[in-house]
Amino acid sequence: MDADALVVGAGLAGLVAANELADAGRSVVLLDQESEANLGGQAWWSFGGLFMVDTPEQRRMGIKDSFDLAWQDWEGTAGWDRDEDHWPRQWGRAYVEWAAGEKREWLRQFGISFFPVVGWAERGDGRAGGHGNSVPRFHIPWGTGTGVVSPFIERVRAHIAGGRIIYRPRHRVDELVTTGGSVTGVRGAVLAEDNSARGVASNRDAIGDFEFGAHAVLVTSGGIGGNHDLVRANWPERLGSAPEHMITGVPEYVDGRMIAITEAAGGTVINRDRMWHYVEGINNWNPVWPNHAIRILPGPSSLWFDGNGDRLPPPLFPGFDTLGTLAHLRTTGHDHSWFITNHALVGKEFALSGSEQNLDLTERNYRDVAKRPITPVPPAVKAFLDHGIDFVQATTLSELVSKMNALTPEAPLDFAHIERQVLERDRQLDNPYTKDAQIAAMYVARQYRGDKLTKRAFPPHKILDPKRGPLVAVRLNILTRKSLGGLQTNLDSQVIGTSGEPIQGLYAAGEVAGFGGGGVHGYRSLEGTFVGGCLFSGRAAGRAAARQLG
Repeated sequence: MDADALVVGAGLAGLVAANELADAGRSVVLLDQESEANLGGQAWWSFGGLFMVDTPEQRRMGIKDSFDLAWQDWEGTAGWDRDEDHWPRQWGRAYVEWAAGEKREWLRQFGISFFPVVGWAERGDGRAGGHGNSVPRFHIPWGTGTGVVSPFIERVRAHIAGGRIIYRPRHRVDELVTTGGSVTGVRGAVLAEDNSARGVASNRDAIGDFEFGAHAVLVTSGGIGGNHDLVRANWPERLGSAPEHMITGVPEYVDGRMIAITEAAGGTVINRDRMWHYVEGINNWNPVWPNHAIRILPGPSSLWFDGNGDRLPPPLFPGFDTLGTLAHLRTTGHDHSWFITNHALVGKEFALSGSEQNLDLTERNYRDVAKRPITPVPPAVKAFLDHGIDFVQATTLSELVSKMNALTPEAPLDFAHIERQVLERDRQLDNPYTKDAQIAAMYVARQYRGDKLTKRAFPPHKILDPKRGPLVAVRLNILTRKSLGGLQTNLDSQVIGTSGEPIQGLYAAGEVAGFGGGGVHGYRSLEGTFVGGCLFSGRAAGRAAARQLG
């Protein structure tokens, strides 16, 4: 044997698992098809938000949270309804217990701390027991995703220096080796050196072969979001037809290869049709990978229209119900939708996903972060206003609609139809009460101190108020992101075989395992649970494998 354990995939889940194994005194070979520049995987590029429950940050913001409320929200969001959801449900409860327990202090051991204002993501579908966060739980780490990944990269490097981890980049696993019903190693191709920058698509030129043997193999290779063919092949009927046009929220190497390879070795894949894609995607004016896209993290005030020019119905407001909105939009006959808003709302309520889009937080520049509420338009958002191909601006609504039609001539909008809906909404602000459900939701948002202080819920005003102009429209695209299903695992992260029993020597963690169990989220996510899911399942897999290796 070449090591006690092989870890396939050097993303966040793989780093955490490898560290746990090495900390326990086990020898590890860490394999990844990408170069060392990509150590840490796609989590490096993430905003890094983390779902946590009943924290000091929440209490300081006046938020009353509890395990019971969080578990109610998680169950209502997950909607588990299949026989194969036994392990996902067990993982879900374990994750919420961790989020309400030791998660925060465990992270602080690695020097990870949090922005004092807690974000309110996925505000729900309007049902107390349905989808959504009842309270804000989205904890933003100082350093964003980069700051979460970096401590684990540093620990891996220390273990490499100490000889406990052998790191082999540019080693693409093509097969799991099985002996007597147990997984005992991997085979694959050594890829040619590639000095491309982090995230840039690398070559796939094979220059040799390799084989490693070990007592345990941990698959931590990620999901399918970079592979549009796999996304379309697994697209569920409940979300309508698969889009013809999608843009990509993850690097190209998120290709899903190891799912089929592990399945060929006897692993069970469940919930292939559960996935998480965003509907507020915009093309990156300065892309890193092919079709590189950014997600707008919107406040509650912009008006949302489908490709036919119809305002989305309640409760499909910005920031409330991602997959509910996606399912509705797939019935409209178009792959795009629109925000109609104004300059003030873009400047105050728009944030952008990604560590590189939030350099003040990523670089821990506290002074610049403190300036956010008083800055008319943050620099990253302004760059998209100035250069983004999905943005148009105008001083009048008529001119704005003309520019929107120039951007999508195949789906022209009727100006009178748009004008009527905008005016109907604006008239609802003539009184402090309203029958418009979105405006009512804005008033509720402003009762939360965090939204009010940060201007994430800007004071209600008329979209056509010239003092808030110019008007802005944003063409929104479907952005691929996460697999919610994957390799079925028990609570020891052992991959379940076709017999229903664990495959000896085989473990999985991270997105390839549906972040635990083959679908810890069920049908939907509460957000802040993807990076956290890699941390939790990577830790569980590393610890379980270390124990069972004796």
